[in-house]
Amino acid sequence: MAVETIAVGAEGVYRPQHDSWLLIDALRRSDVVTGRRVVDLCAGSGVVAIAAADLGASAVLTLDISPAAVRCTQANALAAQVDIEARLGSWTQALEHEPFDIVVCNPPYVPVAPDTDPEWAPSTGPMTSWDGGPDGRLVLDPLCRSAADILAEGGSLFLVQSEFADPERSVKLLRDGDLDADIFAAQRIPFGPVLRAQAGWLRDSGRLTHTRAEEQLVVIRADKP
Repeated sequence: MAVETIAVGAEGVYRPQHDSWLLIDALRRSDVVTGRRVVDLCAGSGVVAIAAADLGASAVLTLDISPAAVRCTQANALAAQVDIEARLGSWTQALEHEPFDIVVCNPPYVPVAPDTDPEWAPSTGPMTSWDGGPDGRLVLDPLCRSAADILAEGGSLFLVQSEFADPERSVKLLRDGDLDADIFAAQRIPFGPVLRAQAGWLRDSGRLTHTRAEEQLVVIRADKP
């Protein structure tokens, strides 16, 4: 069953967007998931985890800090008829497990102005699912520094983020951890409601010209020798 037909969001859960599908496409093209142990960090609706299970992963664990996201992942996995262990918790809890063969993550990466109303939330999902702090790297920096410890030898990380959160820094941090890292996939998309709302902040911080209304999403792949 195609994951796009069953993996949906719910109230209070990040709804699958272009970044979700780009990450799934990267997993499919990489052809490294079959028979391997996968963890999906910041899992949201579980759409990427479901794709990993559908690709033949031997085991799939998801972690998310939202109880609604955990319930949504469980419901979507049931609908997809795949076996996924969905747990409530921060991505850092992956460090408490044996290293994983495949790590996938669609973290909060949108640079958000400090004065953004925490009660404001577009249709894509709650603010916590996309708020990456003023530079978009609130989760990206510690995640990239910890990636080598989460990965088993011969394992791979697939991480999606926006150009506005400095992919080059992510690649450098991953390489600093002795991983072979580079941009694996990229896609330009029109601004959604989140970036439209943050466009003024991006212009003020020098990351966006007044004429632009699109962003580039990238999937970074990092392999552990």
